[in-house]
Amino acid sequence: MPEATQIIKRPLITEKATWEGSARNRYAFEVDIKADKTQIKTAIAAIYKVRVEKVSTQVRKGKSFRTRYGESNTGNWKKAVVQLHPDDKIDLF
Repeated sequence: MPEATQIIKRPLITEKATWEGSARNRYAFEVDIKADKTQIKTAIAAIYKVRVEKVSTQVRKGKSFRTRYGESNTGNWKKAVVQLHPDDKIDLF
């Protein structure tokens, strides 16, 4: 099993994710595409020392773009939205 720092790549800091964190106690992360929900749950609990109640995942399709030599695309990536226990909070700033 990979380490927690290999599963969680980075937190997603967007307008929607910031609002979800403050209003609904849900936080978004970019995670390894091969990680499943239980691995994500244990990794978040280990890194941030919080209790995770629910994990939702999405596999986001990469975007295509044109280059000088033809067309290319960015890779697919996985997004995880984590619902925390009401008493816990993650300070990302």
